[in-house]
Amino acid sequence: MRILVAIVTFMTATLLTGCVSWSGEKKHWDLTVAAPERYHMWLIDAHLEKSGVRSWRGPVGGGVECCWKGDDGPFGSGGSMEPFPNLIALHWFSFAEQKYYSAFIRVPPDLEERMAEPALTYTQKGDERYLPRYNLVLGLAPGGEVVVWIMSQFSNAVEVLRVPAKEVPGDPADFAGLTKAYLEEHGAYLKEHGVPLEGW
Repeated sequence: MRILVAIVTFMTATLLTGCVSWSGEKKHWDLTVAAPERYHMWLIDAHLEKSGVRSWRGPVGGGVECCWKGDDGPFGSGGSMEPFPNLIALHWFSFAEQKYYSAFIRVPPDLEERMAEPALTYTQKGDERYLPRYNLVLGLAPGGEVVVWIMSQFSNAVEVLRVPAKEVPGDPADFAGLTKAYLEEHGAYLKEHGVPLEGW
């Protein structure tokens, strides 16, 4: 009985503190979308496809306000991504530019495998453990650039791809109410700093 208690105690402690290696079994994949601070976007649609298997609307959409590189990024809102797609289509509106963009991403064939590789992470206690980079982050930047990262926490984020978007037709008046609120909060910042279209 004491041996059983010792084994259970050891396993519980291991699970709580984190292991130093990862078995390699994929748990899940997440898709999130981010934007630079003060340069908010509205994601109209995100469509994912695994050719020959499934085509579906992604687990993201609506207002995108945060977060780019730095202490709080890359990070965004989103949800589970199953199965792992090979194609992603995005359509969004940039409040700072009053423009619509569309992008088509061909996911690199080896990206799922790269995300599954164990990467160093840290627990809240500072302990080391290795986990897959389960989160695919799509960053929407002014000028229509999409930056793609893989990560499980900020410390192991890796940029894997940049895709130029195309400006597409659309009526900014469709977002008049949201634009008014956006400019009330960030208009003074935009007047002072402008809207950088490069260097993201």
